[in-house]
Amino acid sequence: MTLFIEIKNLRVGFDGVDVLSDINININEGEILGILGKSSAGKSILMHVLRGVEKFNDISGSVIYHLAKCAKCGSIEKPSKVGTPCPKCNGNYEKLDADFVTMSIHDPVRRDITRRIAIMLQRTFALYGDERVIVNVMNALQEIDQMGPNAIHKAADLLEQVNLSNRMMHIARELSGGEKQRVVLARQLVKSPIILLADEPTGTLDPKTAELVHDSIVNATKNFNMTLIITSHWPKVIEELSHKAIWLDEGKIIMMGKPSEVAAEFMKEVGTIGEQEEVNIGEPIIRGRNLQMTYFSLDRGIVRAVNDVSFDINEGEIFGIIGVSGAGKTTTSKIISGLLRPTSGSIDVRIGDEWIDLTQLGPDKKGRATKYIGVLHQEYSLYPHRNIIDNLTESIGLDLPFELAERKAINTLVTSGFTEKKAKEILAKMPDELSEGERHRVAMAQVLIKEPRILVFDEPTGTMDPVTKIEVSKSILNARKEVGETFVIVSHDMDFVAEICDRAALMRLGKIVDIGETGDVLSKLSSKEREEALQGIAKELK
Repeated sequence: MTLFIEIKNLRVGFDGVDVLSDINININEGEILGILGKSSAGKSILMHVLRGVEKFNDISGSVIYHLAKCAKCGSIEKPSKVGTPCPKCNGNYEKLDADFVTMSIHDPVRRDITRRIAIMLQRTFALYGDERVIVNVMNALQEIDQMGPNAIHKAADLLEQVNLSNRMMHIARELSGGEKQRVVLARQLVKSPIILLADEPTGTLDPKTAELVHDSIVNATKNFNMTLIITSHWPKVIEELSHKAIWLDEGKIIMMGKPSEVAAEFMKEVGTIGEQEEVNIGEPIIRGRNLQMTYFSLDRGIVRAVNDVSFDINEGEIFGIIGVSGAGKTTTSKIISGLLRPTSGSIDVRIGDEWIDLTQLGPDKKGRATKYIGVLHQEYSLYPHRNIIDNLTESIGLDLPFELAERKAINTLVTSGFTEKKAKEILAKMPDELSEGERHRVAMAQVLIKEPRILVFDEPTGTMDPVTKIEVSKSILNARKEVGETFVIVSHDMDFVAEICDRAALMRLGKIVDIGETGDVLSKLSSKEREEALQGIAKELK
């Protein structure tokens, strides 16, 4: 096989910290390289170095593209074209070695190379949202001066390549996440790329949709004779798609080799949450009795979202509320957190030795209790223009001297699953510099730093890949161990509930139909409920 990319002793640093170090990889023309790693392993930084459009101030080593360049017109091709005639001008292709570490970012040859490099990112769809799908692809043709008389046919052909012929007249913003990613792929294929860099392209998609996107990527790789480099948290993706795989962790290559072997070793490291330490479960801290939540709907008439529900949740317990969409889970959790006042029944929270009725308004009643209840919504958001320490202090009304704020922020981030070193490193970073898993843990720290006694999490793993899910599971277990908090987890994700919850309540049509040890409750799920729960996860992912 022809050597295409040669990475030697690559190191990249930011603010005095190495985010990549001692990276050595050879990538052959037409090869599919899979890069596996947890959040913040360095995968995205490596992909941006390979993309070649950004300047890195602290970088050493070499990233050499071995290419063919036409001596007459300057067109760039794959290295196997060296010595062959150029179809554009009948010149000859000559050997070109371009090192992205030493070559100037403004070098016109470098710009010619980067025009032949396609990239797909996890969240950046980069589409014209109000335009039709086919117009989005035609705009990409216009951007490279390819708007000839056959442009509309080229655009249609490319949409066919990614299995979107049935969506070409749809408005882009109205597509699902998986469909948007395939439009992005079609726009990138306009370049006739020699390599595709796919950085977590399906990280926020449900498994079935992700499979469609992966199939489109692999088919495009074959049809365009591209080299493919794909990063993922999903070991199965790397195992099934790649010819060769590497496991990246904290900026270093831990293992390189056969995808199946690399994936197996990776999962040994991160595949389970491990043995849970024995914890002391205390007396009841939340008590619901005969709770009713009734409202009137024009479409459905009287709706009993919660219908005569009673339960106790113990101090230090991780308690799951499960069931299909419409079962009453979220309404029940809002009653527990004080966000909703039930139509009838009682909901009491123990603060110290005193029980407080959440249905009684006032600073000495509900107001006294809710300041000890933290809520993490599924659609959590950090303040995008404030750094992490500000997100954990000033932005949420926590006014502390800087030294104390820094100390408390670090301690809370450690409780949320960061190492002390990593916690210190991210304090000055902005939220968009963190991975999804890291942002989720910061959002959890944002709740924990207010020192609640009870935390209510609504679908905490809704859009997560398996590895990030494990990281969040470990964070919750660690927070419970370190500070003894009580967690109420609302989830469609039965595997997550099975892993993390001490007890669970199964809800159907506003009622609790079973409550007890998690395994016993999950065994009562019908096959229809299991299927609907999976569909619920997929729906929320979209």
